[in-house]
Amino acid sequence: MKLKFNLVTQILIAFVLAIILGSIFGSSIDFIKPLGDLFLRLIKFIIVPLILSTLVVGVASSSDPKQLGRIGLKTIAYYLGTTAIAIIIGIAVALMISPGKGVDIPTANLEVPEAATAEPQSAITTFLNIVPENPFTAMAEGNILQVIFFALFIGLAITFVGEKAQPVYRFFEGFAEIMYRITGIIMKFAPIGILGLLAPIIGQYGISVLLPLLKVVLGVYLACLLHALLVYSAAVKVWGGMGPLHFFKGISPAALVAFSTASSAGTLPVTIKNVNENLGVPNKISSFVLPLGATINMDGTAIYQGVAVVFIAQFYGLDLTLMQLVTVVLTTVLASIGTAGVPGAGMIMLAMVLSSINMPLEGIALIAGIDRVLDMMRTTVNVVGDASAAVVVSGTEKVEDKQLGVVES
Repeated sequence: MKLKFNLVTQILIAFVLAIILGSIFGSSIDFIKPLGDLFLRLIKFIIVPLILSTLVVGVASSSDPKQLGRIGLKTIAYYLGTTAIAIIIGIAVALMISPGKGVDIPTANLEVPEAATAEPQSAITTFLNIVPENPFTAMAEGNILQVIFFALFIGLAITFVGEKAQPVYRFFEGFAEIMYRITGIIMKFAPIGILGLLAPIIGQYGISVLLPLLKVVLGVYLACLLHALLVYSAAVKVWGGMGPLHFFKGISPAALVAFSTASSAGTLPVTIKNVNENLGVPNKISSFVLPLGATINMDGTAIYQGVAVVFIAQFYGLDLTLMQLVTVVLTTVLASIGTAGVPGAGMIMLAMVLSSINMPLEGIALIAGIDRVLDMMRTTVNVVGDASAAVVVSGTEKVEDKQLGVVES
């Protein structure tokens, strides 16, 4: 009898193999790293055309600018709201487990990572940078926010022009279908790619590296799990009308890819595929909510901020006041907008948060060595949060359509 495994099972098998091979071979397992690099390249090469085609079709098929504005406001409100809750959960878990007490790490040779010293953008600059000076340059550079802006305007213009623009609409509609098919083909290679990504990481970060900071890792992972199980479960159930078990099962392939790649943008094609096919979210909603979430939704990163701030304070023997904790929450939420789409956003955000409460930036160097291990989990939460936003917005739009007597096509 021939055994057949679904994608999630195949990826889980790849995870187990990666752990075994990484543990056995250590850093010499790097010879399979090209498999992971190839998978990442395949994923990245479809991101921009997928966002452009699906978002144009989604906006043009809506034909209601007011609905688009409503979807946009709901999406941003949801992302900022869950980010605020996430940072509170991160702080609470860290205060309970005290990750910085009793930790002995030599600080003489520690240097602040370069990403943390980069100049953060203001919220106004970030909003201005959403408008591309050259949309083709934006696509070539993979600037997702600018590609979203370009696609939104094309979709709106198709709606306003009407019948004469239908050939353009049909082109993007066919283009989107092609990109969905390419995504499906690439996903068949996901288990091999994940093995190539994960095994070298496990080989590089042995248990000896993690032991001194084990509480930090546990704190971030525990807070992320709590946030997903409590906040996202409640949100999709109450506003999305979807059972949490169905939601997590549907988004699990994207979550596993996010954990392996540590890239929300890199996981985006898989997220869109899962949300559309497994969770039944209309394309006009997912094509807007998910690309935006891949750049500005930072729930997992916010949790990391909370745990890191408490760890650094305890390591240096500093007491955090209630006002400082409130400042951490507010700074993290605002920084999630200001650092949208910036490489090393987690490090930059942490530098901004530490500066806001007058804590030593050298503390960032303490956890820089395990940043990749933490990044895997916080990216997973970011991606699952994006999917939950799509489900929530879709559910609330269905309720409003019923109240207005709109018949869904």
